[in-house]
Amino acid sequence: MDWKLVESDAALHELLALADGCEAVMVDTEFMRRNTFYPQVALLQLCFASGPASECAWLIDPLQIEDPSPVAELLSNPAVLKVLHSASEDLEVFQRWLGVMPQPMFDTQRAAALLGVGFGMGYAGLVDTICDVELSKGETRSDWLQRPLTLSQCDYAAQDVSWLLRVWQSLNSQCIEQEKLHWVLADGTDVTRAPVNGANYYQRIKTAWKLSPRQLGALVSICDWREKTARSRDKPRSWIIDDKACLELAQYDPDSHTALREQVDLPVPALRRYGDELLAVLALQREVLDEQLPARLPPPLDARQRGILKKLKAHVRAIGETLNAAPEALLQSKDYELLLRSVQDESLETPVHWQGWRAAQVIAPLQSLLGEIG
Repeated sequence: MDWKLVESDAALHELLALADGCEAVMVDTEFMRRNTFYPQVALLQLCFASGPASECAWLIDPLQIEDPSPVAELLSNPAVLKVLHSASEDLEVFQRWLGVMPQPMFDTQRAAALLGVGFGMGYAGLVDTICDVELSKGETRSDWLQRPLTLSQCDYAAQDVSWLLRVWQSLNSQCIEQEKLHWVLADGTDVTRAPVNGANYYQRIKTAWKLSPRQLGALVSICDWREKTARSRDKPRSWIIDDKACLELAQYDPDSHTALREQVDLPVPALRRYGDELLAVLALQREVLDEQLPARLPPPLDARQRGILKKLKAHVRAIGETLNAAPEALLQSKDYELLLRSVQDESLETPVHWQGWRAAQVIAPLQSLLGEIG
């Protein structure tokens, strides 16, 4: 399929007027994130499923577009299906660049898993499986912020949406045949509703469960401070302070620059730049009343719980075989432990993706099994 570059606001308006009424658009992005917190959008690729705009792939240059609001309108138009492959990083781009999420959304990687084609398949692998075409990987590590873009870059970018059209057409037909289209669209809605940020980052620190409520409160505050600082400076979290330093700050609660230097493994530049701020965050945390502190995080599962977890996973594999779906697409790995803990603690919040089609097909059978195990 041919491609055309869109390098002005006027050309963008002309394109979207040409595409008006199209029921589906294939979407991909090229971006860079080497030394920044946020992805730097470098190119947007579109391929329309029908109408006058479907004659070629369209490569929209964000570096030349002053007003991207027409793109935001397209992505949020409920009458146009947005088709992406493995959308998580693209969603982060859209949230930062446009402030919107694509809806409704059909993720071809998710669809392939729910159809039993394969779990976690890369784009090239899926194109090979469905279209019997081996894609070039020559520009995978290209500098997409360079201008002008090379012919090779444009060809590579265009193939990411032109073949996506063929993939979607095949998977969409299979979804309709297996009555799973609403599964894929529901999962697309769930993922776009989930916050694309570092909320509750402290839970990712493996040994945080060992901390007392007072220490955990300090860890939450330090991680929140780091998140805000990383965003404001547009630098990776680890460039501010790393996870190990966050944990040591919470454990030792230093109250002076001397204690900070002696107790926490921080590089000299970080001590110099952030020392006062870190001490201030910890000082405020010491004033928090005991009843306002977070509850301790649960410890790792014991031997009996791990045994139950294996039974749950075996049950989901059986459900997957019955539904012709990859078990990993039916339930995320972190959900097994949450489901197990929810039996003992009804106050745990139910994830959004446990509702809808997954509630009857997956969650209810597992809850029934947990009831039998006791």
